[in-house]
Amino acid sequence: MTKLTIVAFDGTRFDLDVDNGSTVMENAVRNSVPGVEAECGGACACATCHVYVDEEWTEKVGSPEAMEEDMLDFAFDVRPNSRLSCQIRMKAAFDGLVVHVPERQA
Repeated sequence: MTKLTIVAFDGTRFDLDVDNGSTVMENAVRNSVPGVEAECGGACACATCHVYVDEEWTEKVGSPEAMEEDMLDFAFDVRPNSRLSCQIRMKAAFDGLVVHVPERQA
C-alpha cells in the first residue's frame, strides 16, 4: 500500500492507504473527499477533479500531458502545480504524496 494525503479546502486531511495503479481521483471519490466531483468519471473530459500537488511533490509527479492541459483551461484558479487527479496514477515512488483540493471546481 502507498500513502496518499488529500487535504480538503477546509483543511481536513484524508490520510489514505491506496493501491498502486489507482488514481488520486478514484481514491478521493472512494473516500468521499469533499470538493472532488469527478463528473466525467476519470476520462479526462472535464476539470472537476482539479487538485494542487504539494510543492514538495510537483517535480516528482511531473507536468500534465497536452490533453490534461487543455482540460485545466476549464478549471478554477489554475496554478503551476495544478493537475487533474484522474491523471495521477499512484505508484511506489509517490508514497507520501500530498495534494490539496481547491476552493471550488469549475
